[in-house]
Amino acid sequence: MNGCAPLPPASGFIQSVLAFLDCQAWSLGARGWQALAAPGSTLALVLFGFLTLFIALFGYRLLLGQGPDVRTGVVAFVKIGIVFALATSWGAYSTLVYDVVNRGPAELAAEIGTPSGLPGTNGDLLARLDGADRAFVALSVLGEGRPPQPVDATQPPRLDVPAQPYPGFNTYAISASRMLFLIAAVAGLGAVRLTAGLLLAVGPFFIAFLLFENTRSLFEGWVRVLAGAALAALGISIALAVELALIEPWLSDLLARRSADEWLPGMPIELLVVTTSFALIVAAMLYGSAKTALAFRLAPVWQAVTAQGARNPARDERAFAAAAPARGDSPPAEARSRAATVVDAVAASQRRESSHIAMAAARDSGAGGARGGASPATSGAGRTGPASLAPAPLGQSFQRRTRGRVSASAGRRDTRS
Repeated sequence: MNGCAPLPPASGFIQSVLAFLDCQAWSLGARGWQALAAPGSTLALVLFGFLTLFIALFGYRLLLGQGPDVRTGVVAFVKIGIVFALATSWGAYSTLVYDVVNRGPAELAAEIGTPSGLPGTNGDLLARLDGADRAFVALSVLGEGRPPQPVDATQPPRLDVPAQPYPGFNTYAISASRMLFLIAAVAGLGAVRLTAGLLLAVGPFFIAFLLFENTRSLFEGWVRVLAGAALAALGISIALAVELALIEPWLSDLLARRSADEWLPGMPIELLVVTTSFALIVAAMLYGSAKTALAFRLAPVWQAVTAQGARNPARDERAFAAAAPARGDSPPAEARSRAATVVDAVAASQRRESSHIAMAAARDSGAGGARGGASPATSGAGRTGPASLAPAPLGQSFQRRTRGRVSASAGRRDTRS
């Protein structure tokens, strides 16, 4: 059975409605969490399923050789601890989340507004709003008044009384002012408190999303909306307190003047402008709080546990390159720069060209020795083989002949002669 009482007829309208909404929001957040955290509930099944999947993925990475470093392991266990503490312990959840969202804005408003002398910031905001609302009701009954009439019927009517272009609009303006005042107070505070109550009730679901990298954005969104609701409650409370500081003495003065039967032709439009302006200010507070809360991001350390392991390719590459000279081997191809690859290709091409030249020179030396001897330098080159030849510089591999070729038949002819 719901413990929130309906609207009591003897209390003020704003205080009754907002007290009822507050009771519903608090009951929704606390009882909803307790119902979801009960053994055998949907949350319990989802939570243990997420935990099993998280540990299974972590174990598979270990089997595949993707062992985590110290930071990755610590972050994984911290995530598990946070999820279980906030999703299964009402004491931890109430202290860290529930009380901060529900009671934090009122305490901050009291600390900010009390030194400034703003009305309603010390816990009596709703009562002061109801007092202003009763002043609006009384002013609606009294209206703007009537133009002053001459005392003597024989005197001519006053000519300085301005004519009203829209008869009856002033009466509507007073009622519209009260309507905007009530909407700004009830809708502004009620919306943020019911939103916070609903998100607090389903909070354990979103806390469980912190375990995985792909669902981490849902947890961040939950925190953003809760932070935006708390900031909006603070901003709206301050805006309504400033409005009370303006209209409370003004309404008291207007009621005193109307009780003296004074005609106030400009009063309805002025009230309408002021209440419309503060209704827009409340809307601006909601928008500004939402934009501020959207800037929330989790620290990069929470991204350590990913599907591929928390490894730093740049760090591994630098470590491998530093250890390569000590091992006597070269770093892998993907770790080498483009310039080093081009230099290695050019050097390999020069080595192949030098080996071909050395082999050709060795064959020519062997043929010359068979024809009748060779010079010592030539025979020495033939004996040592290609291994003793240094690679020739690029562009000097081929030597220009200094004497003409002599065929074998010409040599035999010269020998016979």
